[in-house]
Amino acid sequence: MKSTNNKSLLNKWKKTLLLIGILILVTAAGVTALFFLNRSSKLDMRLSYEISEELYGTYGTDIQMEKADSFASSLCVASQNVGLEDVSLSKNAKAGLFDLDHGKVMFAQGIHERAYPASITKIMTGILAVKHGNMDDLLTIPESALNLEEGSTEVGFQPGDQITLGELLHGLLVYSGNDAAMTIAQHIGGTVDNFVEMMNQEAASIGATNTHFVNPSGLHDDNHYTTVYDIYLMLKEAMKYPYFVEIMQLSSYDLTFMRGSEKVVKHLDSTDQYLTKQVTPPKNVTILGGKTGTTSNAGSCLALASQNAYGEPFISIILHAPTKTVLYDNMNQLLGKINS
Repeated sequence: MKSTNNKSLLNKWKKTLLLIGILILVTAAGVTALFFLNRSSKLDMRLSYEISEELYGTYGTDIQMEKADSFASSLCVASQNVGLEDVSLSKNAKAGLFDLDHGKVMFAQGIHERAYPASITKIMTGILAVKHGNMDDLLTIPESALNLEEGSTEVGFQPGDQITLGELLHGLLVYSGNDAAMTIAQHIGGTVDNFVEMMNQEAASIGATNTHFVNPSGLHDDNHYTTVYDIYLMLKEAMKYPYFVEIMQLSSYDLTFMRGSEKVVKHLDSTDQYLTKQVTPPKNVTILGGKTGTTSNAGSCLALASQNAYGEPFISIILHAPTKTVLYDNMNQLLGKINS
């Protein structure tokens, strides 16, 4: 009887030990799984961190190229024409509609073909002014900045007038004054020729490689040209500077400068007919401003920044429209698509 009880007790211990062994194996397996899972998670985090560092160029030249590719990928790119339903622009116009948030070319018509930019040139002049100038600098209007050619748009300065660079930038971007452009060029570049070289260098640095500037104003020269795509790059660059954006949104401005001891105030209206309410954009489109341009060779031109109903930014550009009426009609066709 005692022997039977001993065997029964032994069997119970064996079962207990077996269960304990199984529990130990299961626990060990779980710990191991958690270890590798945690290790994998940490590895993913480490790789993510290192990739983030690489994108900021921490590890050398190859990674700097990755960074450049990353920035380039944010650009809108199109190698050929892109159509939009119900959009039919002037036959000879060159035009583009660029969705900045999604890096998409929504419409393209000859965007890589050379064209004369007229006063859209002043986008680059303005970029260099805000990039290299002090807005409080006091400038003296030189005689060489005035009476550039018959019909030239000028603020109306006289030689010796004194004005700050900030005020002069308003005369450049709001009213498109060629006298303002020439005065800025001489101040920033030392000479106009030096400033034009800076313009071409800046264009190349932002990828506007189909552009060649001859002057800071946009007055016609056969060797002064750009493309719709390059203007998109310039306006996109200009929008990085809050002071530039602030000025380009103004519908008018009271320009103040000194003529001897006399304070002179000139009221300037924007050349952009959207800003002056002469033209109404499509519903739920907000015009952020931009730059106009008009010469007999360039036709009517407009580079524009806008937002749709969701606050998403767009750039739209039209060059070589035959008239201002056609220009704004064509622009409204493009703007009508940014809420689609």
